[in-house]
Amino acid sequence: MTNPCTVALELFGMLIGAGGWFCSLAATIMPQWLSRSTELFATESFEQGLWEVCVIQEVAGMECRPYDTILGLDPTVMLARILMCMSNATGLLGILLAIPSMSQIKCCKGEEGRKTKRGLKISAAVFLCIAGLLVLTPISYVAHDTVMRYFDESVPHVVPRSEFGDALFIGWSAGLLYIVASVLLFASCTDSGNSEPHLVYHHRRQDTRTLDRSGKRTEYV
Repeated sequence: MTNPCTVALELFGMLIGAGGWFCSLAATIMPQWLSRSTELFATESFEQGLWEVCVIQEVAGMECRPYDTILGLDPTVMLARILMCMSNATGLLGILLAIPSMSQIKCCKGEEGRKTKRGLKISAAVFLCIAGLLVLTPISYVAHDTVMRYFDESVPHVVPRSEFGDALFIGWSAGLLYIVASVLLFASCTDSGNSEPHLVYHHRRQDTRTLDRSGKRTEYV
């Protein structure tokens, strides 16, 4: 019989990993990576993302414009694009590998099947952990660069400074969810070897006692 703790760890790992993937995808698409507003136009603000720049006005609403060419992009934005796309692909691969490795999926039977499931589960956990690191790297770098520019004393105070957007916080959440999911899947592998029932044979020894003609007691085993 399958261990209920193992099943619970697998289910939580799958759900949290899927949540991390959706958060990572949302952070990749959202234009709210950096937010900037000016004192001259208090009713107008700018949002900068990986794929487009948006202008938000109280009267006209929000208008977005994609980048014209990738040749003139900031190297930070270009690197963040690559790493976020790699994270989405790696996280999706980890989730797809985790599905057949679950104990409730009866796709592999026997000792060899159990070893295959365990290998798939470990691979899924590794891919989810890598996806989390790939998310946290560009998010943390953009946040660090924004903080350094915000407190740069060489820039005049009249120049608008960028602040953290909502996509950065969603990206941090995605990386944390990925890592938690990988830990749960790793933890579920520790009991996978004892999840299958094993037959144990008990040998019972019976002693037969008889009395021969001489009156001596003999035992046959």
